[in-house]
Amino acid sequence: MIEKFVYDIPTRILYGAGSLKDLHAEALPGTKALVAISQGGSMKRHGQLDALVAELDAAGVAHVLYDQVRPNPTDANVDEAAALAVEEGCDFVVALGGGSVMDASKAIALVATNPGSCWDYSPSATGGQKAPENAPLPLVCVTTSAGTGSEADMWSVISNDETQEKTGYPTMYPNISVVDSDLMMSVPPTFTAWQGMDAFFHAAESVINVNEHVVGEMFALKAIELIAWALPRAVADGSDKEARNAMAIANTLAGYYMLCTSEHTMEHALGSAHPELVHGAGLIMISHEYFGFFAERKACEGQMAKMARAMGVEGATGGADFMAALDKLVEDVGCAGLKMSDYGITREELPAPVRKYHAVWGGNNDADPLKLSDEDVLGIFERSYR
Repeated sequence: MIEKFVYDIPTRILYGAGSLKDLHAEALPGTKALVAISQGGSMKRHGQLDALVAELDAAGVAHVLYDQVRPNPTDANVDEAAALAVEEGCDFVVALGGGSVMDASKAIALVATNPGSCWDYSPSATGGQKAPENAPLPLVCVTTSAGTGSEADMWSVISNDETQEKTGYPTMYPNISVVDSDLMMSVPPTFTAWQGMDAFFHAAESVINVNEHVVGEMFALKAIELIAWALPRAVADGSDKEARNAMAIANTLAGYYMLCTSEHTMEHALGSAHPELVHGAGLIMISHEYFGFFAERKACEGQMAKMARAMGVEGATGGADFMAALDKLVEDVGCAGLKMSDYGITREELPAPVRKYHAVWGGNNDADPLKLSDEDVLGIFERSYR
């Protein structure tokens, strides 16, 4: 067990159904906000934007709207929004949406106060790898999905379409985050499943991570327990408030001390050339072979037994129990039939993400229970392919 670690999560979180209505009473970090939402229009259609604006108005905060955040946000997307924030004199950013919007908003807050473009600060192979000169603008996150944990972590995942790279920026924690399950009721079943499994893998990767410790494991195992119970219910009935509430807190718990292993690196390398591939779906596609690799080699039997027990498997003793529970969960949320080929991925291109695995995130698999060779990574991709 790791005996020394730092636990520093400065975000103030307002949790619970209806908690957005309390935002106006908070000490907001500015007087004019850039409000960022996705380009799909769902925040307008379902009323979440109106509800947020009402809170800003009640707090006496002006706002400017940027409504063009795309799925898998890009550096160009971020630069455009940051320029708008500077032009309009915004002194903080409000993210209203899921992981893409929150990730984009973290990068927007960074670029708005620093010279150059977003990719200048990217740690990726073609990125500028510069250290920011100035602190970012303050950030408020209002999450409308249960998946990425971005409301509770410091990471921002940004893509570059020209270089087909997708990488994480350690940019900032939000100042305030709102986790209101009422805002998640309109998420369709498919996206509920994909997002919920992303949260599940955040937690599962943390548990098998060799750097895990008692605090992180506590959050992760509780998240796994809640997701295994609540996600099938939320997928089956999006109006199930109890299940939505459980997924909301599970997602945030999984983000509290997120220690991802190489599964996330592999999916980002795979999805960077296919921006239409939703991150959670990509993770599901490789999950059986990824976790099965360690289970077959009995690399983390005790940790997998803990996860299986958290998922309701009484008397679980190791990886076989966890794999059975994982496969059942994927089946129960309707994702067993996901295929890479449905997203335009071909078997012939699979060596490419293995190479990109090193270029985009550094390919560091020191946190894995066993170190994966390039041949191991390619094998996981190939056995996952359908």
